[in-house]
Amino acid sequence: MKPLIPRHLLATGRDLLDTFPAVVVQGARQVGKSTFAQMLAADRAHAQVALDDVDTQEASQIDPRAFVTQAGDGLLIIDEIQRDPSLLLAIKSAIDTDRRPGRFLLTGSSDLLRLSRTPDSLAGRAVTLDLHGLSQGEILGQRDDFAAWVHASAGKLGGADSPWDREDYVAAIVRGSFPELQLLNARHRGVWLDSYLDRLLTRDVGDVSRGLSSDRLDAVLRLVAANQGGELVPARLASELSIPRSSISAYLSALSTLYLTHDLPPWRANLTKREVGRRKVSVADAGLAARLARLHLDTLTQLTAAPVLGMQLEAFVVGELTAQRGWSSSEFDLYHFRDRNGLEVDVVIEFADGSVFLIEVKATSTYRSEHTRGMRALADRIGTRFIGGAVLGLSTHRRQLADRIWGLPITTLWSHE
Repeated sequence: MKPLIPRHLLATGRDLLDTFPAVVVQGARQVGKSTFAQMLAADRAHAQVALDDVDTQEASQIDPRAFVTQAGDGLLIIDEIQRDPSLLLAIKSAIDTDRRPGRFLLTGSSDLLRLSRTPDSLAGRAVTLDLHGLSQGEILGQRDDFAAWVHASAGKLGGADSPWDREDYVAAIVRGSFPELQLLNARHRGVWLDSYLDRLLTRDVGDVSRGLSSDRLDAVLRLVAANQGGELVPARLASELSIPRSSISAYLSALSTLYLTHDLPPWRANLTKREVGRRKVSVADAGLAARLARLHLDTLTQLTAAPVLGMQLEAFVVGELTAQRGWSSSEFDLYHFRDRNGLEVDVVIEFADGSVFLIEVKATSTYRSEHTRGMRALADRIGTRFIGGAVLGLSTHRRQLADRIWGLPITTLWSHE
């Protein structure tokens, strides 16, 4: 039996179960939602059912009220709730009758709030916990909370050198974050990812919309992977696929609802009237993105000046920070910034207190002054809100590059004080 990797979200999940009647754990297929639910319920009386099972789904439809109260005073775990969203009405009624915390733990591979078949949002009764694939910190058994670290560091980001080289980063990208892939060899990972995507787009797309073509959905996803982490231009996608622009939005929405992609919205700080408002879109799992773009370990390792590795690294960094948001001790949001004059910053971390930390991601082991140009210009505009910045790259050492701006190995995301 493969050893279970502890998830950093466990403490957050337990706290939510102790506070609210229902917790909804959502995320892509195979990120470990059912296992995570079992970990959360390990010290509680509970019953667990899966709506993937035909008999279970039929039982839920025959008598929904009895179905949702079968755990008695314990916790009821319902896996893949998107298979029968109508159950939410029975759950709502049960909660209104008894609002004690920890009654329901629901898992779903689709965003329930974006499904047209969802009859009720459970607003005021349920909270949502997004579960992503494994972070590098979870894989390595290290507590990773980069945002909280930089928020508390007062511009001093020193530390030890990194043991990782270019091949280590590329290996992490192509391995991806699905728990099932961590111990598979390259060939078996490829087979698993191909089968995963085929089954997901053939079957699960029906949970999102019955009017979408799985072939077109696959084509849109591959174009996103080819422009991993790039700004989204719907008209360009429509032109490349020869389909109406009006259809592109439906396919992009479906991919996001299935947690196959995630967005990095533009930062609108009202700094200039010439800000650009396009969001960046990435395939959520770095390994799946590399597979779709047919990028292998040797290919990516040999890339130097080519922008392909830089795009993959930037999306990889955003993915790590997105996962860390779930357990970070600092509340923050993630954005990117670009204006029509060419000023851009790869990642903007905005904290709840309004302070801002800026990040540039570079596929190089050498820090250069031009790497900080965008951050310095944006820092001048935002004034005292700017608390620091970092150029994250392939170097093994750390170095201060400017006032409150540091050059850091990408491993600092999960290896910090």
